[in-house]
Amino acid sequence: MKESKRLAEIQEIVDQYISQFKEGYFSPLSMLARVTEEVGELAREVNHRYGEKPKKPTEDQSDMSSELGDILFIIVCFANSLNISLDEAFDSVMNKYRTRDANRWTRKDHTSSMKGDGDGTN
Repeated sequence: MKESKRLAEIQEIVDQYISQFKEGYFSPLSMLARVTEEVGELAREVNHRYGEKPKKPTEDQSDMSSELGDILFIIVCFANSLNISLDEAFDSVMNKYRTRDANRWTRKDHTSSMKGDGDGTN
């Protein structure tokens, strides 16, 4: 099994990759355009698989995990270009959701859905 990476590690790997090129990171507007482009590619794939528009026989099969990987890469590039820590951004947004949406959804019964010894520490 591959070792999991924190977002900071992923950001560092991407930064090392991008740093080898003179062009470096794209401008924020170009980054946003790239994010939009990559999300569009994922949307196209989802539509082909789950929507009413099948692919043409001449179109290549895409892999949704590859499309999500492309989105992750460009999001990391975007964050790096703006000196944003994705670990901090993620922690902040999870705190927001845990607070704002604490009672918004119907919770599952924890006793029947927990794995392990039932103490929640798995």
